[in-house]
Amino acid sequence: MEIKMTKIPGGKKGTVGKISVKIGETVEPGAVLAQVETAKGNKQVKAAEAGSIVEIFHEEGQEVASEETMFIMQADVAAQDTEVSPVLDEETAKTGNAAEEVKADVLIIGGGPGGYVAAINGAKRGLKVVLVEKDSLGGTCLNRGCIPTKALVKSSEICHNVKHAELFGIEGETSPIVNMKKVIARKNDVVDKLVSGVEYLMEKNSIQVIKGHARFISETLVAVSGEKDYTIDAKDIIIATGSKCSKVNIPGIDLPFVMNSTTALEYDELPKSITIIGGGVIGMEFAFIYRNFGVEVHVIEFMDRLLTMVDEEVSEEIKNIAIEAGIDVCTGAKVTNIQNSTDGKAVVTYECNQGSKLVVSEKVIVAIGREPNIEGLDVEKAGVKFNENGRGIQVDGHMRTNVEHIYAIGDVNNIMQLAHVASHQGIVAIDNILGEDKSMDYTAVPNVIFTEPEIASVGLTEDVCKAQSIDYKVGRFDFMGNGKALTMEQTKGFIKLIKDKETNKIIGGTIIGAEASSLISAVTVAIANGLTDENIRETIFAHPTTAEVIHEAAYGLGIGVLHQ
Repeated sequence: MEIKMTKIPGGKKGTVGKISVKIGETVEPGAVLAQVETAKGNKQVKAAEAGSIVEIFHEEGQEVASEETMFIMQADVAAQDTEVSPVLDEETAKTGNAAEEVKADVLIIGGGPGGYVAAINGAKRGLKVVLVEKDSLGGTCLNRGCIPTKALVKSSEICHNVKHAELFGIEGETSPIVNMKKVIARKNDVVDKLVSGVEYLMEKNSIQVIKGHARFISETLVAVSGEKDYTIDAKDIIIATGSKCSKVNIPGIDLPFVMNSTTALEYDELPKSITIIGGGVIGMEFAFIYRNFGVEVHVIEFMDRLLTMVDEEVSEEIKNIAIEAGIDVCTGAKVTNIQNSTDGKAVVTYECNQGSKLVVSEKVIVAIGREPNIEGLDVEKAGVKFNENGRGIQVDGHMRTNVEHIYAIGDVNNIMQLAHVASHQGIVAIDNILGEDKSMDYTAVPNVIFTEPEIASVGLTEDVCKAQSIDYKVGRFDFMGNGKALTMEQTKGFIKLIKDKETNKIIGGTIIGAEASSLISAVTVAIANGLTDENIRETIFAHPTTAEVIHEAAYGLGIGVLHQ
């Protein structure tokens, strides 16, 4: 068998350092045969299997090209029987069937927005791609996160609009009946259509999809357990297993009326009241969904403000809007206990500045974050290292782990838990697998929260600018001064653009208001391309549109807003 130099990004050459073996020497699987110095650091050339060295093609100090043959080995058949067969025998013992062996250029573990996008990108560029997914394609985002919650958001918006139809001159019945079974059925229909779409894309791009649970046997070999068992030998591997709901140590957390963000999406009855533990993105989206449906909503947040990741002024604005909408909000509060009352309701006890308090509701949603999903993956067998805090797999800017040919993208690396970040990381990983020198740039990553109104942000906030001692200026414009927002009866909120006074470039933007989720893309383009406030002012914006708030905020960075 040939032992080749691993891929060197950019097609550059490396210099052979120490060669650790001689002709005739027997080595074990994973043994380091040579060290090669590249522009990206020291890389190890290892034996994939047990065997003896037959030929060595390079000497120490010589140059070696990407994927150039460095050694010829004679495989040790006896060693293969003792090293590989037990793995196959273990799988066979479970099912009675021998595992099918599959070879791939790239193996992707996880079919979420990171994994399936990476798979399509790789397949379109000529790689033989195998994707393993134990659940439905689309991952958490499509099946239990972004898409299903937005389907519920839309249903709740329709309900809210019907209730307020008289504002638009539409008279008649204004007390809609919410049929949660139909709401959930519609949500499921949307999800099913999108899952089918991803399945079609896999077939269209000749990507082999294997259903089952993957676990590492070595740094190149992965076993898959499912209806049929497989062992997959891949040149490169991308881990894209996403995240799962964090476990919270609160007494009573396992009571039947307590839901998490996943189970709440399947609950097809409408409670009269609900308590949401956690005032982050998930908690606040559910808070507005249920409130629009007419449910009594209580939100308990441990931190001193809601949505701590957004601009502080925006956090205060959404709190005021939530309270005005009838949502009971308590910040700076720690939940200490969940109990079952005599009539079967949930009693949530919490500590705050006013002492110990309690709230009673029919249901409880625990919405306190997510954590990387690495359970049962056995990445340790591949030598993959975790981040310093142990939460997530450690990667560099190329999305590469400490093991040369293994990458980790999306929530599993715990850099940014956003679906669109996972997708882009997947593209960057494939680029590097193909020898390109591409790195992730997190300067302009938009983030959207589907409350009512929506919140969207990109780049730096004022707090970050202050912490980094950046000389900045803010341009602000209220949606109250926007004609389109007025016609929509959605005048709450504002936009803030931030520029670096030294360069005049836009470095941050936050929007809370109508259609913020769409508007933020224009601000993202501005930041990503180094545009100045003058560039935006000199751009013609269509009228009447909510996008005009961006134009106005840019004027706010100069002579001042025009329509306020």
